Order: sequence, then structure tokens, then C-alpha cells
Amino acid sequence: MINIAIDCMGGDNAPLAVLDGCVQAFSLLPDDVHLLLFGDAWQIARYFREKPELSERFSLFPTTEEISCKESPTLAIRRKKDSSLVRALGAVAAGEAEGLLSAGSTGAVLTGATLIVKRLAGVQRPALAPLLPTVNGGHVMLIDCGANTDSKPTFLQQFALMGDAFFKGVMEVEEPRIALLNNGAEEEKGNELTKAAYQLLKQTKGINFIGNIEPRDVLFDEADVIVCDGFEGNMLLKTAEGTAEAIFALLKEGLSSSLLAKTGAALVMPALRALKSRLDWKEVGGAPMLGVNGIVVKAHGSSDARAICRAILQTESLIRGGVVARIAENISALTLE
Repeated sequence: MINIAIDCMGGDNAPLAVLDGCVQAFSLLPDDVHLLLFGDAWQIARYFREKPELSERFSLFPTTEEISCKESPTLAIRRKKDSSLVRALGAVAAGEAEGLLSAGSTGAVLTGATLIVKRLAGVQRPALAPLLPTVNGGHVMLIDCGANTDSKPTFLQQFALMGDAFFKGVMEVEEPRIALLNNGAEEEKGNELTKAAYQLLKQTKGINFIGNIEPRDVLFDEADVIVCDGFEGNMLLKTAEGTAEAIFALLKEGLSSSLLAKTGAALVMPALRALKSRLDWKEVGGAPMLGVNGIVVKAHGSSDARAICRAILQTESLIRGGVVARIAENISALTLE
């Protein structure tokens, strides 16, 4: 039996979108997956009152507090012991659940995972590692995308080992291509951090380090895992999201500018919808927080039911892929070198 803890009160559209996402996931998950729902008992019980056939697929854990994005993450985690997020994290820490999904405050999820679930032995810093869609229909991992905004070279070395473990366990890629985000492909390019990290990655045993990668090549299937500092990764992620939104906004404006354009739009609309679906973050799920002693997945704060569903399926795949054990093994091998 696999138990996944769900923070039902986290996110802009909670709890309805979270609960709808759980229902969608039930039809796609194997029967051995059980969801532990943490949140307002009245709202959750009322929601499932007309769905008695699902009663065996989940367990309800009533909570009385919520953590908002406006609160100090550390203070909220320490003070709101009966919040849905803290209780769900506690279930993972106690071994009652193998993984957790939350669309709540990113800072609170990161802080709570570090303080409650705790880091794996030898891990210096956990990292957020979202998957981005590539132009060929595949995915590339960006690690770190915001958990650490002032990294050391050894952090980036460990991020590479975490990404390697993910791709081997979940994506079933035998030799994931590991690249370092930089402002040039040459070895001598970059700042002090990337230059030092390059040398460490080049010497790290057990990974397929292919060198530097420039931001313009990130989505062109040049690598499987792209390692970077959290500040740079977050900037790249938000730039990519904003660029995609701007392009579709301009296309919409152009295709509705005249009768002729509207006629042409009818012809290209199926292709545009397919393209938008391929680039839609809702199809990927959430961003795994790698490096802690359990599976923790952070979904986008504005996730709808479809995004929550995909994130739950992603959490299950991380558990079945043995990612935590693989990361622990990689880090252990590194410290023994």
C-alpha cells in the first residue's frame, strides 16, 4: 500500500480544486494507492458525501489551521502545528505516508520539509526540481529553481546527483545527460560559482556530465538535467513562462485582427491548441523537492483540478521509482570518494 498525504487547504483554489484533482486521480491510480486528506473536516466530508463509492480510497485527517502565502514560513511552520501542511508533513516524517503534495506557500513547503521531514544524510541543501517540456515532446529537469538563491559549488554537484537519481528511477533513462547552466558553452566561461562547479561535475563519478548549456538551448533536448543556482533557475523558469504567455497573447491578438486573419485562425487553431497543450505546465504536475527524507511535491499555487491530478500521479511515480533511496545512495557514494 502506498499512502500519499494531501494538503487540501494549500493553494489559490483550495480545497475544491484539490479535492476535484483527487477524484480525477482516483480513476488513474492503481488500487494500492491511498490518499490521506488533511484539511477542514466539514468541507471535505461534505464534498465526498455524494461520492460514497470513493470512501475506501482515502482517509480524512481533520485540521483546524491553514498557512497562507503572506505569513513568515518559519514562524507559520513552528506555530501552526495543526495546519494541514504541517500535519501532512508530519505523516511523511513518521512514515505514515511515503509522499506529500501541496499547492500551498512555496516557502512554507520548503521550510516545513527541511524542519519536519528533514534532509537526507549528507545532503547540504534540498532543491526544487521542476520538469520543463521540450520541443520534441520530452522533458528536461531544472534543478534548482528557487530553494537556494546563494549556492556553493558543492550544492550544484549534489543537485546533479539528485537529478541523475530522478531520471534513472522515474524516467528510466540509463545515463541522463547532466549539463550546467552557463552564459557560454566553453569550460572557462561563467562566474566563480559555475567555474568551480564545472570542475567538480567533471570529476564526479557515476554521472554523464556533458558540460555547459546556454539558456537558449534549454528546451531543445540538449540535456536531461540542467544544474544551476536557485536564483538563476527561478529567473529562467519565470522568463520561460512569461515568454510563452506573451507569444500566445500576441498570436491571439494577431489572429483576431481582421476578417482574413480570423479565417486563417480557424485553419491553424487545432495546431495551436496542440502546441499550447504540449507547453502547459498543468500537464507536468509539480516541482519535486529533492534531498529530503521523503517525497515532497510542490504544485503551482494556482493549480486547477487537472494540475493537482497530474501532481498526484507524479508523486506516485517518484515513490515507485525509489528516488529517495537512489539519491541517498548517490550522496553516500560521493562522500566516500
